[in-house]
Amino acid sequence: MPVKYSSEFKRDAVALVLAQGMSQKQVCIDLGISKSASQVWVRDAQLRGRGIEPAPAGDGDAQREQAKMLKRIRELEMENEVLRRAAAYLSQANLRIGSASPK
Repeated sequence: MPVKYSSEFKRDAVALVLAQGMSQKQVCIDLGISKSASQVWVRDAQLRGRGIEPAPAGDGDAQREQAKMLKRIRELEMENEVLRRAAAYLSQANLRIGSASPK
């Protein structure tokens, strides 16, 4: 029979992974939970953090769609970060060029 964990326990396990940067494997070992349970809790927390209500456990199609959504969100966030850094670099280069006195 599956073990029923409290919502506080789940929240603490997710916080160890997301906020403190521990690996899921280490959290599972330390807390004595299965990796699949940890993965579901972390995925659900990521979805809720983005304002998306997680799909029910039995709806595999909706869960796959949500996994695709999270992956796309991460890709867009990385692209956005690259563009932000490029813009900062280019603005610094323009400041240096503009401040040089012409000969």
